[in-house]
Amino acid sequence: MSLLHVFGFGLKVGHLLWMLCCWIVSVISMNCFMNYESKDTKTDLRGEVFKMWLNCWERISGNSYYIHHLYYQSIGSKRVRETWWRKVLITWLLFWTLVSLWIFWYMSSQATEKRREALGSMCDERARMLQDQFNVSMNHVQAMSILISTFHHGKNPSAIDQMTFTRYTERTAFERPLTSGVAYAVRVLRSEREEFEKQQGWTIKRMDTFEHNPVHKDEPSPIEEEYAPVIFAQDTVSHVISLDMLSGKEDRENVLRARASGKGVLTAPFRLLKTNRLGVILTFAVYKRELPSNATPNERIEATDGYLGGIFDIESLVEKLLHQLASKQTIFVNVYDITNLSHPISMYGSNVSDDGLWLVSTLNFGDPFRKHEMRCRFKQKAPWPLLAISTSIGILVIASLVGHIFQATVNRIAKVEEDYHGMMELKKKAEAADVAKSQFLATVSHEIRTPMNGVLGMLDMLMDTELDVTQQDYVRTAQASGKALVSLINEVLDQAKVESGKLELEAVSFNLRAILDDVLSLFSGKSQDKGVELAVYISDRVPETLIGDPGRFRQIITNLMGNSIKFTEKGHIFVTVYLVEEVVDSIEVETELSSSKNTLSGYPVADRCHSWKGFKTFNQDGSTSPFKSSSADLINLIVSVEDTGQGIPLEAQSRIFTPFMQVGPSISRTHGGTGIGLSISKYLVGRMKGEIGFVSIPNIGSTFTFTAVFGNGSSTSNEHNSQQMNNQPNSVSSEFQGMKALVVDPRPIRAKVSRYHIQRLGIQVEVVSDQLQCLSQIASGSKIINMILVEQEVWEKDTSVSTLFVNNLRKLGCGFQSKLFLLANSISSSRANTSTDGVSIPSVIMKPLRSSMLAASLQRAMGVGNKGNIRNWELPSMSLRHLLLGRKILIVDDNNVNLKVAAAGLKRYGAAVVCVERGKKATELLMPPHQFDACFMDIQMPEMDGYLFCFFAGLKLQR
Repeated sequence: MSLLHVFGFGLKVGHLLWMLCCWIVSVISMNCFMNYESKDTKTDLRGEVFKMWLNCWERISGNSYYIHHLYYQSIGSKRVRETWWRKVLITWLLFWTLVSLWIFWYMSSQATEKRREALGSMCDERARMLQDQFNVSMNHVQAMSILISTFHHGKNPSAIDQMTFTRYTERTAFERPLTSGVAYAVRVLRSEREEFEKQQGWTIKRMDTFEHNPVHKDEPSPIEEEYAPVIFAQDTVSHVISLDMLSGKEDRENVLRARASGKGVLTAPFRLLKTNRLGVILTFAVYKRELPSNATPNERIEATDGYLGGIFDIESLVEKLLHQLASKQTIFVNVYDITNLSHPISMYGSNVSDDGLWLVSTLNFGDPFRKHEMRCRFKQKAPWPLLAISTSIGILVIASLVGHIFQATVNRIAKVEEDYHGMMELKKKAEAADVAKSQFLATVSHEIRTPMNGVLGMLDMLMDTELDVTQQDYVRTAQASGKALVSLINEVLDQAKVESGKLELEAVSFNLRAILDDVLSLFSGKSQDKGVELAVYISDRVPETLIGDPGRFRQIITNLMGNSIKFTEKGHIFVTVYLVEEVVDSIEVETELSSSKNTLSGYPVADRCHSWKGFKTFNQDGSTSPFKSSSADLINLIVSVEDTGQGIPLEAQSRIFTPFMQVGPSISRTHGGTGIGLSISKYLVGRMKGEIGFVSIPNIGSTFTFTAVFGNGSSTSNEHNSQQMNNQPNSVSSEFQGMKALVVDPRPIRAKVSRYHIQRLGIQVEVVSDQLQCLSQIASGSKIINMILVEQEVWEKDTSVSTLFVNNLRKLGCGFQSKLFLLANSISSSRANTSTDGVSIPSVIMKPLRSSMLAASLQRAMGVGNKGNIRNWELPSMSLRHLLLGRKILIVDDNNVNLKVAAAGLKRYGAAVVCVERGKKATELLMPPHQFDACFMDIQMPEMDGYLFCFFAGLKLQR
């Protein structure tokens, strides 16, 4: 609809253009009116003008109506587009092209001016800082010349020698940060040379030879009228001592100008000795006495005692300055000596190509004879004026789009209407397909499961008949195949529900520990056949009763444990359930599997901490988010399924939750499955407001972890604390209440699991690591031990120790052997160890441990409570045959197979069964008075389904 609004706006704009055309026609009519002013008949001018205006207006009105009619009749036609619209469009585009070019020029010039101002500001700042720092150093050099005049020439003997000068200059170097050295040269006349050299102990040497020919650097200075040998020098320039400053060309000129002017003078840039870097020398004359400001040059020459020079390394000086500024990398800085304008001397900077934008700042170093300047430019070329380009192009594009909208408006309306009708048709088809898919799912769910239930029921009844071994094997194979097919159908239907968003979750109370016990029973046979240890541990802080969907939770656990059973041939499969905050707060929980020795079976495992690394439930610092942690009303569980199987290859881990995707093509042939179990589990975890993740190491194992949020089924916290964590009746727990047990197991994790299951029966448990500690615990007599449970690994480790252990137990008390139990993991191993050197083997409790099996085993061995069957915790088969004896039951189902299966199943327990195929017939049979004790009816049936039947039956019963 928004697109239609846009097109409506385009039509309105087109109408405005039409009004503009009418205004232009009106202007033309005024030109016609002006043409009639040339008539010379003045008397009837008004009448003629009035007639002319009427004629023009009639002509204009007629043409306007005709144009208006053509506009609405032929708008959007090819003929209109090829005539006036093309001219208007071209004019429109040319106008806005010129406007765009002018905007680009204007914005580019503004950007260039701002760039120039920024460069000027930075250049002036650097020039000012360089000049200020140079003046500070120059003032200190001048102050030092006064100090030398006072303490060297004004004292007899002199108070300054080379050591004093060196020490002073080094300690005050911070006051002259831009100077690389200071030296003082004394004025010596030719008549004084010999005596001076004897006094100093060295010969005055030539400066020019030292500079150009270092091999002859010790060549004496030739006979001159006067000399200026260096007598004091800072350590950094100590190599100039004894050199005659008047023998060097630049230095001579500098010295003569300094003593004649009485001011500091600078040399032209030259290469410094030793460092060969570009620099200048600032020279001050040292006078014998105070001279007036208007002293003549000759008076100054006569009063000269020596010359103090400060050496400035220009390159280092500018480098230090630029390092003080954060924007050294922004611009290039060049410093020039422009005393000779035709041949300026570069004092600092590199000769690189520029972008044409230079700015110059004047430098004043205090020497009026020498001129200096700083030239600055940006290091990088001027960027493209993107704002100007984008603005001008944007204006041009907008203008082009406006023209295109005017041209395409009418054509697009018809196209949109056509597409709209097409989309409405597709929407109706998609809705119909969705309804058909939902109906198909419901039909398939009922029609496929119904015959499959009949097949499985008949096979179950067939097993109760007399069959030989081969026939029993065939029936078991058919049952396994049927159950696998039902499981496959359920998974495919669940995946279809997930894709259609029709999968709903229940919110009922359930016992988490009972569900996990049932799942353990489901996989116990496979784990015992493989010799894989299967165990479950649930934290005591997890409430006994939760509110949620137990079936879907069972489905997630079954999928994860089923995969672990498939791919694990040795080691263990370990399921743990904690509250989320326990994982964060308890160091034991986080680190208990960090070592391969501290695992359930001793095999290394993948660290479970990595499986929840990406969970949003945990913050980056490892803590839980406040809204994710468990509270009085909501319980946030974290469940881990750990195995020591073959692991998942690294290349397949990214697609592990993808529907119908498996690790490799051979997996489905070897282990079976559709590859949708994990994808469904991920969806279910998400519906439970949780997250799922895994960590897997090839040939080590995998650990899958998920979180889920449930309601708290406990009424109060006090009630929750007092509840016993088991799913057995209270009578079973009361039978073992107050008993004490010793568990002999060297592995902490496995002992922790055994303690958890035994404590569920109300038994107090203590753990020892070996049999010797067990004997010492019993021999101490501090506690009465009712039962001892020895891990199979400890028992089989050393048969001699086990024999000695049993003999010692006999000595401690008569009949104690009946209280000794062996926790075995494999059926074959438990059968093989039937005797050890004539010593009777204790009662065997098969793993995995669960409350029903454990209670039955203890009851049978210790003679307490109901001595049930240790295998299935079932009632004797003879009592079951008379369970429904004398009861009359009505079965209603439109499927004959289901009727036979249900009837046969109830008749096994002694019931009298009546079967009908219609709901109406059932209502007649149930008319009071009737003889039926119960009625079982199918929900989906023709004529009258189960819900309607219950409604009518209730009405009749009320009557």
